[in-house]
Amino acid sequence: MKGHTEYPEEEWLALSGIQHFAFCRRQWALIHIEQVWSENYLTTSGKLQHSRAHDYSQSELRGDLLVLRDLRVASRKLGISGDCDVVEFHKSEQGVSLTGRVGTWLPYPVEYKHGRPKVTNADRLQLCAEAACLEEMLACSIPEGALFYQEIKHREIVALDEKLRCEMRSCICQMHDLASAGHTPRVKPSKSCQACSLKELCLPQLAKTKSVKEYLNSTLNDKEV
Repeated sequence: MKGHTEYPEEEWLALSGIQHFAFCRRQWALIHIEQVWSENYLTTSGKLQHSRAHDYSQSELRGDLLVLRDLRVASRKLGISGDCDVVEFHKSEQGVSLTGRVGTWLPYPVEYKHGRPKVTNADRLQLCAEAACLEEMLACSIPEGALFYQEIKHREIVALDEKLRCEMRSCICQMHDLASAGHTPRVKPSKSCQACSLKELCLPQLAKTKSVKEYLNSTLNDKEV
């Protein structure tokens, strides 16, 4: 990460991008550097299911539980900003003060996701980045959060331990390096390409074709034989 302790706002990256980056670095660069986007049935379904979570007017207070939706967060140290789907604030003596609220509250981020839990840490890294932003903004510690998967209607509790936090910081550091260089990584085809909304724009199948240099070399070698 850069030598300075804070990033200027003009260098801030989209917090949600860490999920794209963990899934595929090229996908992240196409979206966040080249500003390329395309919808498919998975992204459209995900947006529809996210609609209530991102409706701030649906925020509510239920006894000792305050639920805030579509909460804007940022971290100057990490150089990221974005929106949390849901942040639950549980009333507690160990919590922090909130403007306009009586008492002290412990924040608990909940990220809503389409489908089922993933094998990779992509979703967990996004949740961890949200927690890091909340910790910086509220001067508190958040040991865990949750991922709610729409398909199974179930929460996955995520321990925000140091191992996950180190991976999160490493990803964001690499994202800043690529963004600063304006570099889009080369395609690395995998099974995940089939479900990617950018498949027709990324053209992963071209990675299997020869480059012009390789074609000319093989043609010349054939002629020499």
